[in-house]
Amino acid sequence: MEIFWFIVLVVVWTGFLLLEGFDFGVGMLHRVVGRDEQGRSLAIRTIGPVWDGNEVWLIVAIAATFAAFPSWYATALSAFYPLILIVLVALILRGVSFEFRSHTTSDRSKNLWSGALVVGSLVAPLGLGIMLGGFLGGIPIDAREEFVGGFGDLFRPYAVLTGVTITLVSLLHGAVFLAMRTTEDIRMRALGVAKILGPVVALVVIAWVALTRFDSGGALLSVIELATAIVVIAAALLVHVEREVAAFVATCATTVGVVVSLFSELYPRVMVSSLGAANDLTVAGTASGSYALAVMTVVLVVLLPVILIYQGWTLHVFRNRVTRADLPEDGGGHGPPPTAPPIAQAVVGAEREGGRNGQDPPPAEPESSYRRGFRFAAWVLSWAAALAVALFRGRGGRSGAGRTSGPRPAAQR
Repeated sequence: MEIFWFIVLVVVWTGFLLLEGFDFGVGMLHRVVGRDEQGRSLAIRTIGPVWDGNEVWLIVAIAATFAAFPSWYATALSAFYPLILIVLVALILRGVSFEFRSHTTSDRSKNLWSGALVVGSLVAPLGLGIMLGGFLGGIPIDAREEFVGGFGDLFRPYAVLTGVTITLVSLLHGAVFLAMRTTEDIRMRALGVAKILGPVVALVVIAWVALTRFDSGGALLSVIELATAIVVIAAALLVHVEREVAAFVATCATTVGVVVSLFSELYPRVMVSSLGAANDLTVAGTASGSYALAVMTVVLVVLLPVILIYQGWTLHVFRNRVTRADLPEDGGGHGPPPTAPPIAQAVVGAEREGGRNGQDPPPAEPESSYRRGFRFAAWVLSWAAALAVALFRGRGGRSGAGRTSGPRPAAQR
């Protein structure tokens, strides 16, 4: 069960960086590909229906780590707490920037929230990449599984390179996504950015793969690492010939390869201690009891297909390219189309008539069904995970034979 849940975490982190990666890339690039307000709004519109749904994978990753590997969660949270706080602020800033930017009418405010979107989209993947790289690159952890270093120990060269690699892959992923979802000048600018980024990202990913293998003591690349190097080169070549759909598949494969390469070199450890291999945290040494893992598996089997089906349906519905004709006259991403259909004119007339008669205007249009569905699914998943932890954590701890609350000998880890 411990191995199964380690694989689940790999899948969840892969899903998050795969789906949220192009959202981060679009957020960083929307001011580059959009030379005017309409262009920037159009770029944001490509991820408008899906960005908040993609973030559910990060919530699942954190909740699953807490429930399945509590010692890993405790050590990682205490060690990376300042970095996690910065990432959290970046995600909040990024989330509110979408709404505030779409509702403001001042050019100064729009530029302010566009800048917040760029910063939030940049800091989040960089910080999460540094944290993931720190798992394998090593941080000071003593025999009591406690972090004994300082803030500067989180920024070791390998961890920083991992953060830069994930950020650059997200940039290329977002540029190709924009080229695939837009037309005319926006598409051409996105392709131009992708052509510049392609060779740079390929070189950085190949260097990261080689360093990952070298730090793990290997001389030759594994199959996964070799495949990652090949697909990132393919992505750069496909962008050069302007085949954005095939290039998007290649950037997806690159993202998967980076995450799987990191965790495959990490296993059977979950965190490497820079103070010595005896202090490494392992999968078996940090896992919850077998009963708790079994209950969590039932919850996963029930709810994960719902999330997958729902997100697949959402991506299918919003698969078409967006054009400037889809935007209202003011260039924003919200509001009625430039020429209101008869039913909209009838609603406006009813509002005016109701105002003259002293009656309340008709109610506003309710929240769209796909957003309600996502919020409900995220709510159910979060509460199910919390309930599983609350009810079965104690019983799971008792079922884990041989577990103690104190530090374990190195042989057991």
